[in-house]
Amino acid sequence: MIKIVEAITKKQMKTFATFPIKLYKGNKNYVPSILGDEINLLDPKKNLMMGESRVRCFLAYKDNKLVGRTAGIIPVAGNRKNNEKVLRISRIDFINDIDVCKALIRTLKDWAIKEGLDTISGPWGFNDTDREGMLTYGFDEQSTYATAYSYPYYVSFFEEIGFTKESEWIEYQFNYKNSDPKFHEYAEKLRKEDRFVDLCEIMSLKKIISKYGDSFFDCYNAAYKDLDNFVKIDGDQKTQTLKQFATIINKKFFSCVIDKQTNNVVAFGVGLPYIGNCLRRAKGRMLFAALPIFFTIQHPKNIELALIGVLPEYANLGTHAIVVDRFLKNFAKYKIKNVWMDPVLTTNLKMHQTWKGMDKSIRQRRQTWNIPVSKIS
Repeated sequence: MIKIVEAITKKQMKTFATFPIKLYKGNKNYVPSILGDEINLLDPKKNLMMGESRVRCFLAYKDNKLVGRTAGIIPVAGNRKNNEKVLRISRIDFINDIDVCKALIRTLKDWAIKEGLDTISGPWGFNDTDREGMLTYGFDEQSTYATAYSYPYYVSFFEEIGFTKESEWIEYQFNYKNSDPKFHEYAEKLRKEDRFVDLCEIMSLKKIISKYGDSFFDCYNAAYKDLDNFVKIDGDQKTQTLKQFATIINKKFFSCVIDKQTNNVVAFGVGLPYIGNCLRRAKGRMLFAALPIFFTIQHPKNIELALIGVLPEYANLGTHAIVVDRFLKNFAKYKIKNVWMDPVLTTNLKMHQTWKGMDKSIRQRRQTWNIPVSKIS
């Protein structure tokens, strides 16, 4: 008998947040989320990513033993924008028992019906800075800070329930030493024109965030607006996202390009020192991870490329070359061992074209699924 309990109290949310740490115990490829963020998932004062969304969290028990969890998100703004009636699956984890998976999905189905929704989709997060997608390839590769690990049986269970493929992402590993020289050549050409400048070459990270934070997110929102299920980052969400990234950014692997004619951000890139090992050893607890993370940020061995984007109207001007050239130089200068690209949608053709000149291999794939509520038995 499987019992589903809604997580409401602080104690229940701690149980919700720590379950995957126990599920993936001993798995060197799993990277936990920051525990405090997950515990405060239901608190709109601390989880600014929530925005207009509504979220509920559920725990699954079998014979009085915790065996699974899931969150459900109603993306109010996204449903309004896309004229949809979708409930998002988020943060779903379960033991190797399809009945547990089915019980969690049925619980989300019941909520969806009560809310007049017709589709369940996921795993998605609150926005594109949150973890999204289910791993389908590369189970023997390390996950990054930005991605969720899952066991292979997740895929077979979702297929058996009747979910169908929705969006798909690819994650690359780069051999930056064999990169196409065109990035450097074009970047040098643009620098000589003296129209564009990378703020990271002339300004502190603190000053960039303070003076150009809003413009950065204007560029981000415009660059990503046409991607699958994109949710705009606005208002207080900007503050939380900047705070989140600022704590793990090494300016050497950050790029923020402005057009001197408008003084607006027109291209950006965010490379994050890989802190997965720090979070894994500390079991997601920042109190124990803080010092190792600080050291790793200052002396990274591996980098995950989290974001890169260009204002659409500047896409054909080659401004991304300034971003890529800065990264390539600093990867070599600071002897970075591995460079991993965080998930790129297969439909994001511009991004795949950006990296066309790089020596790369696919290390992981992940996808989301959807199913009409009426087809869930």
